[in-house]
Amino acid sequence: MASRFKKITGITVAGAMAVTLIGGFEGLRLNSYPDVIGVWTACYGTTKGIKPGMKFTKEQCDAIFIEELVQHEEGMRKCLKTPDAVPDKPYIAYVSLTYNIGVGGFCKSSLPALINAGKYREACGRLLSFNKAGGKVVKGLTNRREQEKKFCLSGL
Repeated sequence: MASRFKKITGITVAGAMAVTLIGGFEGLRLNSYPDVIGVWTACYGTTKGIKPGMKFTKEQCDAIFIEELVQHEEGMRKCLKTPDAVPDKPYIAYVSLTYNIGVGGFCKSSLPALINAGKYREACGRLLSFNKAGGKVVKGLTNRREQEKKFCLSGL
């Protein structure tokens, strides 16, 4: 499936918006650390293969981030009937959620059905329900979801 974020010559405008939004939410950490539920994390929220004591350069983190962002975008697209019909800002907000909760979490949620039905505004509102980690409400996730919702709705 084609990415709306990456093209052969580099990153698209939508991709640049996604990097800014999602990178801002995730923050950059060059050393591995346990997140709020104890999952080892580094760079811009990557968890794949991360172990205690790992160190990265900003360049390594940037490359990992772009690669994982496109992987999450492509995974999300597989759950949507017409992903290219989704306006850019809602699309980016849904990718932000997918990057945070995983492709499986997104695809098993109620969001694909709403998006596939063209109910983008309702799907934007549902972003707020994904504010828990380890079964507990996390203030940082609540803040992130509120910003994602605002960004999402601003594109409708």
